[in-house]
Amino acid sequence: MNMSDLLPQGGIKLIGAASSKKRLFHDLGEMAESCFGLQHGDVVDALLERETLGPTGVGAGIALPHARMSGMDSVKGLFVRLKKPLDFEAVDRHPVDLVFALFAPENAGVDHLKALALVSRTMRDADVCAKLRANSDPATLHTILTEAATSQAA
Repeated sequence: MNMSDLLPQGGIKLIGAASSKKRLFHDLGEMAESCFGLQHGDVVDALLERETLGPTGVGAGIALPHARMSGMDSVKGLFVRLKKPLDFEAVDRHPVDLVFALFAPENAGVDHLKALALVSRTMRDADVCAKLRANSDPATLHTILTEAATSQAA
């Protein structure tokens, strides 16, 4: 599994500000509907439901919301960079500005965990995060994410 399989070219967005986690999930729902044909409301509900198990803000300004969805045939992701960080109830209590959401088939099993591990490794790289925060072109952000994951796998 590699990042270019997870993250479509059109699956990246810069958002000025999200007023709440729920508002961000609505933005992700719109993106998932456009990129993957998922129902906007189903995406929002699934992300909110997963969040009730515990916040997906992992620290250092990063959140990795994820959900299992019917209608998916493989694990897919979306990336959002927030210009204004958002309180995400992260473990380190720092607001989040880098969000990588994953959507997996309901029966994804180990593929979901492999994708989450790949994204987590990529987003833990301080150099990658610095580059993501320094760029605002979606194509450049896609390249940063896919090349970082490729070089880590080598």
